[in-house]
Amino acid sequence: MTRERSMVPEAEFRSYYGRPVIKAPIWHEPHMPTYLYLGGLSGVSSMMAVVAGFTGHHRLARTTRVAAALGAAAGAGLLAAELGRPERFLNMLRVFKPTSPMSVGSWILAAQGGLSAVAASSELTGILPVVGDAAVLATGVTGPLTATYTAVLVADTAVPAWHEAYRELPFLFAGSALASAGAMGMLATPRAEAGPARAVAVLGAAMETVSGVVMERRLGPAGEPYRQGRAGRLMRSARALTACGGLLAAVAGRSRTVTALSGLALTAGALCTRFGILAAGRASAADPKYTVVPQRQRLDGERPA
Repeated sequence: MTRERSMVPEAEFRSYYGRPVIKAPIWHEPHMPTYLYLGGLSGVSSMMAVVAGFTGHHRLARTTRVAAALGAAAGAGLLAAELGRPERFLNMLRVFKPTSPMSVGSWILAAQGGLSAVAASSELTGILPVVGDAAVLATGVTGPLTATYTAVLVADTAVPAWHEAYRELPFLFAGSALASAGAMGMLATPRAEAGPARAVAVLGAAMETVSGVVMERRLGPAGEPYRQGRAGRLMRSARALTACGGLLAAVAGRSRTVTALSGLALTAGALCTRFGILAAGRASAADPKYTVVPQRQRLDGERPA
């Protein structure tokens, strides 16, 4: 492993005995990163189900309805496990606080889970098709929110690597969600009917790759946690897997093997992105320079590097 030279001058910050200035995120692996992945998968799958239904891609619509429901259910289960006690998730639904990303996110996830479950159940059983169609149309609203609200949840913290990246994280999460849902659609739908899923996968791979590069360059020294250590390895792996998966998705309609490789690469890349973001947040919270140096620069009237 190569050691990268830090871009933040060591003499420009001090903290009490070198201890962290803020607390590290208490989110656990693999619960939270997988929850972030499943939320994006569910949200974009719902959007694809709406579009596929209107364009006559009935097999893809069926696949994406089921994927949206399973992703939302599994994500809610992981969130409940992360909270320690399942009833804590229900307690968050007792009130609605527009100023709290956690409160708003809980309601979005609850609505997405319920609506997508109704849509999938109606599709699989044939019972109350009108209700199922109405539910899937409603997920056209909750789906985009489910896919991107987690970026707001992450950025609305004191963790430097997350907070400073508030501009790019929604695009990064949206691109990763598009790639995830497109990969699932490709893998679970016959190639002849999976053309829209391949297009979504290519678009998502491009958005995720570009937004990740832009984020790291704009952050400068504050983006070091995304380039160093475990987080750096995960983010580089994510970028390589996503780029390869997107390129393969463009020609995946010709081969079942290429389709499988593309879908697996995109899925692995999306997961690496979520795990890498969590690792970068922990690294930036543990090192006081990422908190102290930007604050001193702001106090001095300088633009943070």
